[in-house]
Amino acid sequence: MVKISEFQVKDVVNVGDGKKLGNISDIEIDLITGKIEAVVISSGGRVLGFFGKDDDVVIPWKNIIKIGEDVILVRHKGAVEKLKEEGE
Repeated sequence: MVKISEFQVKDVVNVGDGKKLGNISDIEIDLITGKIEAVVISSGGRVLGFFGKDDDVVIPWKNIIKIGEDVILVRHKGAVEKLKEEGE
């Protein structure tokens, strides 16, 4: 078993481009099944949850590839799509 507090200190890395997305700030749970549906990655830059950017990224549980001791590897296409749009 893994505690939420242990999740929050791990870096979340996108396997598509190798970039660090941030750290898990929250989770979404299906109240009927009790299963984790997604994790929410905080972008940082916010003070006490009020000020700054609100660029949280939601990663569906099915897109988590591997949970290691220090890192959580995820598949997140948003970063790749953003790079393609900037190149156009």
